[in-house]
Amino acid sequence: MAFPRPLYAAIGVVVTVIVILAALYAGGLLRPQASVRYLGSPSGYEGFVPNGQTVNYNGQTDPVGSLILNNGTTVHDVIWNGQYASTIINNHNQIVQLNSQFVGQTDPINHQPYVPLQDLYVIKGQVPVEQATINGQTYYVIEANKINPADIAGFYTYDKWVSNFVAAMNTPGTYAAGLPGNSPVFQWTNTTGTVAYQTMIYGQYGPFAGGTILVLPNRTIIPYGAIGNIAGASLNNYILAQNSYNPSS
Repeated sequence: MAFPRPLYAAIGVVVTVIVILAALYAGGLLRPQASVRYLGSPSGYEGFVPNGQTVNYNGQTDPVGSLILNNGTTVHDVIWNGQYASTIINNHNQIVQLNSQFVGQTDPINHQPYVPLQDLYVIKGQVPVEQATINGQTYYVIEANKINPADIAGFYTYDKWVSNFVAAMNTPGTYAAGLPGNSPVFQWTNTTGTVAYQTMIYGQYGPFAGGTILVLPNRTIIPYGAIGNIAGASLNNYILAQNSYNPSS
């Protein structure tokens, strides 16, 4: 039995609508939007630590890593999306390249072996995060465009001290200080002395500046460097240290 032409036309319209809706859904326009959650403390510091992996998210290549919250909790499978995504990827690749060049060599000042350094990106205040599923994997996506650029800064330190670094920034009484070129810290025959000098070496390459330390209230120090191409003004106290450290003081 032949169908009347109006029915053919109606079927064609329905098919066209289905195709359009499918395309919109595939593009994400019709999917339910994930609600933004804010992790961390409004007055704390949270740290994103890239692991070298990347994913394609909404057409952009983004770095993947972990998010260390101000209370010490670590959130894994985190994507940094938005401002500075490509800069973070480039910075991390440079740190990895420098590690491959220097780790295994010996610090000429304290005669100890160099160690792997790790870049991290500190956010002052809470971090806006959404959940997303990519290829069956659940991720937590930092919506970096919702963060004031003044509240984001990059640093690098010994990879095993990254959690301690974030914890130190969240410890009342911690302050940043610079190491003078003749500081005895460079001669300490331990990892602290090595990392202190190694940050200076890396400071000769790329947007890196070394020779800075965090000084905790118990006088423990954590050497680190700042990354100049992500340097929010709200973290200037840690980027441009005003104090000079004297271990005997």
